[in-house]
Amino acid sequence: MRRISILIVDDISDTRDSIRRLLQFEDDIEVVGDVGSGSEAILFAEANRPDIILMDINMPEMDGIRTTELLAHRAPECSVIIMSVQGEQAYLRRAMMAGAREYIVKPFTGDELSSVIAKVYELDQRKRDVLGEQIKVTNSPKTRNCEIISFFSTKGGVGNTTLATNLAVQLASSGKWRVLLIDLNLQFGDVAVFLNLIPKRSIADLTQSGTIKYSEIQSYFLTHSSGLQVLAAPTRPEYAELVTAEHVEQILSEVKGKFDFIICDNISRFDDVSLVSFDASTQIWLVLAMDVPTLKNAKLSLEVIEGLHHTSKVQVVLNRSSKEMGMDPQDVEKSLNIKISYEIPSDGRALVAAVNQGVPFVTSHPQSKASEGIRNMARKLIALQDVETKNAVKEQECKNKNPLKGLRRVFGF
Repeated sequence: MRRISILIVDDISDTRDSIRRLLQFEDDIEVVGDVGSGSEAILFAEANRPDIILMDINMPEMDGIRTTELLAHRAPECSVIIMSVQGEQAYLRRAMMAGAREYIVKPFTGDELSSVIAKVYELDQRKRDVLGEQIKVTNSPKTRNCEIISFFSTKGGVGNTTLATNLAVQLASSGKWRVLLIDLNLQFGDVAVFLNLIPKRSIADLTQSGTIKYSEIQSYFLTHSSGLQVLAAPTRPEYAELVTAEHVEQILSEVKGKFDFIICDNISRFDDVSLVSFDASTQIWLVLAMDVPTLKNAKLSLEVIEGLHHTSKVQVVLNRSSKEMGMDPQDVEKSLNIKISYEIPSDGRALVAAVNQGVPFVTSHPQSKASEGIRNMARKLIALQDVETKNAVKEQECKNKNPLKGLRRVFGF
């Protein structure tokens, strides 16, 4: 008889141990893991697909409600049972709206817990029997078509990191897309600060860990409350020397099959790390401000990028667009001889307040003009991702239907 696989999620280790002991004498239940945070729960569920996830509601970093929302997209075949000391209807309602299948109030007995687990598992089995098939995993890595976007600017202060972090959060917040943000400003990267995250381990620690494989890389991710995964820059400038272009190339090679969008925040110069990022990217977003020195440097940068044969990847982003700057977007396009792909209106108050709070402005000021500009970026990327994913699925289906097609092409029959 197949045992029901259980993952326990609670930030208090003693609580996890107590729950494990409550279930250890149940012959039809097997605890396959226990983790202390929502981000760890998502990673474990994606890799191991437990039948039931016992989820604490009150956890730092990312609470059980938000984790449940993300799991509904990332591991939809895993059923979540929320555990909480709060028994109010408001909490129950929030849990069910997030996608939880049951709600159990602490403290509970072993019999109460096993009864709830059995009930949820039985309902899931009935659902599968009616459908006649297992619930499909909608985010299968086999059909993942990754967009790698490198943000680049000709000088600091034009909003490169601000736009990269806000776009990444906007893409991740739906829960549908797996998004990774990599801070490649290795000496003075601010991505973690912009997201109010405290990096315990950074990309520099990763490069010193030995072989760079995805199973190792994911343990260095920080997780934002939006569901965004972040690989932070080194915590001190001198540690930047520990990260080489070869390391970055290896990291990008390992992660590109695991995410829908990877966003790289590059330093404002053409160094080996930036060039590796450009080579791996599907798009290079050149961020501009409306001033003559920036445009002069942007023109030079476009010439360098053309020499690197990456012109087809370039998307020009005009940040802090405003008529008060003494020029308009048409002047910028004429000066650079390239079309502007995206415009972010000037919205200084919202942006400064958001940065100081460590909260992306798409979250803190969703009604601002700048937030609407970011949403427009995200909509275009998602539309592109949907088309490319559908094409990849169709191509795979054709290969499955006609495995000899490739041989016919090779041998000419």
